[in-house]
Amino acid sequence: MNGWLQHLPILPVLLPLCTGTLLLLSSEQRRGRRAAIALCATLAQLAVAIVLLAMADGRVVAPWPGEIGVYALGNWAAPFGIVLVVDRLAAIMLTLAATLGLATLIYSLARWERAGIHYLPLFQFLLMGLNGAFLTGDLFNLFVFFEVLLAASYGLALHGSGAARVSAGMHYIAVNLVASLLFLIAAALIYGVTGTLNMAELAQRVAVLDADDRTLFDLGAVLLGIVFLVKAGAWPLNFWLPAAYGAATPPVAGIFAILTKVGVYALLRFAVLLEDVGAPAPFRGDWLFYCGLATIAAGTIGVLAAQKLDRLASHLVIVSSGTLLAAFGFTGTTLTGPALYYLVSSVLGMGAFFLVIEMAERNRTVAADMLAISLEAFGLQDKLDSEHPDEVAGIPIPAAMAFLGLAFFSCALLLTGLPPLSSFVGKFALLSAAIAAPPQAPLLHAGLFVAALLLSGLAGVIALSRLGIRVFWDTERPTPRLQWLEAGPVAGLVLVCVVLSFGAGPAMSYFNAAAQSLHDASVYVGSVLPAAAAGGAP
Repeated sequence: MNGWLQHLPILPVLLPLCTGTLLLLSSEQRRGRRAAIALCATLAQLAVAIVLLAMADGRVVAPWPGEIGVYALGNWAAPFGIVLVVDRLAAIMLTLAATLGLATLIYSLARWERAGIHYLPLFQFLLMGLNGAFLTGDLFNLFVFFEVLLAASYGLALHGSGAARVSAGMHYIAVNLVASLLFLIAAALIYGVTGTLNMAELAQRVAVLDADDRTLFDLGAVLLGIVFLVKAGAWPLNFWLPAAYGAATPPVAGIFAILTKVGVYALLRFAVLLEDVGAPAPFRGDWLFYCGLATIAAGTIGVLAAQKLDRLASHLVIVSSGTLLAAFGFTGTTLTGPALYYLVSSVLGMGAFFLVIEMAERNRTVAADMLAISLEAFGLQDKLDSEHPDEVAGIPIPAAMAFLGLAFFSCALLLTGLPPLSSFVGKFALLSAAIAAPPQAPLLHAGLFVAALLLSGLAGVIALSRLGIRVFWDTERPTPRLQWLEAGPVAGLVLVCVVLSFGAGPAMSYFNAAAQSLHDASVYVGSVLPAAAAGGAP
């Protein structure tokens, strides 16, 4: 049994890679078969992620000692070989990506995957890049997986048609190409002075650098931090995000909800590993904290100024990233566990909200330009001109407006942190931990953090109420026809958040254990480099 389990860490990378390649080689005309392959592969990724989640917590007998699994590709041990590292945090992110990916994939099968070519392969390659970024144990392969997910996201951002989508997509591509160049420069500088790109070994090599080499390392780390802040959507490097997310098709915007959290994850991982050797800006806690507060402020202003639901959702993504950055930069480690709980809830809620937006605005006049593009892309123009102009293929669900109203209300609760859903538990835990902060935490930090969370939540309530009234009190528009393939994923994501709220105790215990394991960098280093931890040669 252990012989089989030891290969599980590579499956989140291999499954989407093989599936994407197979889909590229298959005919676009075989839609049913291609959809079945993509669904089975994504379900398998979710199953593997759940097993890894249990293995990292010791609930399943793991083939590795301790709670951190290290998978050496080609059986070459670190630091010379490529390793994948599975701890609780990585397993949480893998499960979150697979859950959100499955929901958005199912939603896209109703109509959106037909708006352009190669949607399903690109979707699988995006999942491959996400999974690899969460698992990799060295900086170079983090760059590789970043580029895989970015290359796939470029195609998905441009999926469909329309001038607004192309314009926003090109801006998104340009910004990320510059960030990729900075990533390469940063990696070259770091490797030049330390002689390694393995994350665990970096923490050891940096401690013995002389002054000149340490200056060069700090410069490389600053460039690396800027790259991660761009990915995280941090202010002032997030100018590209509202247009790119708002213009993307609904399932693409839904899966994009987790992309900013890849940057947050990378910042957190490096900040913890470099903490004992003096983490340079912007990995230091005070930098992350004030950057998070500024990001919350910028996102809150955008939320209040938004006049369309897609722009509002994009700015709420920025607010959630700012909340996480501020929480991870807060003095001490007491906010990390609640922040991880909040991360999961906010990503699931945001993914559901992007899907709800299109369904809610489907027959509204303000969305006529999007509908015209969609009808042309889906080949439904003839149907529009026929005897039944509003008919769409598929079986519509009954009580569509009632479902949309309940789904919108649930998403509003999740995105603003109101009871009784899981985001309220996450925000309440964050506020409680900030107020009961350790003595070394400045009182000003606690006050600013509490004020930022409460004011951003209030702004979200105001904006969502205002735009929600416009959408659902428009009595002159016909009731939109929804398919089960569209309603099911939204209901599923909300249901996961309901389960999280009812199981808040066990879930929070897992997240706190993940935070404790994360902040004990010696355990990570000892698992990846056991010879070095034992005093042997690295």
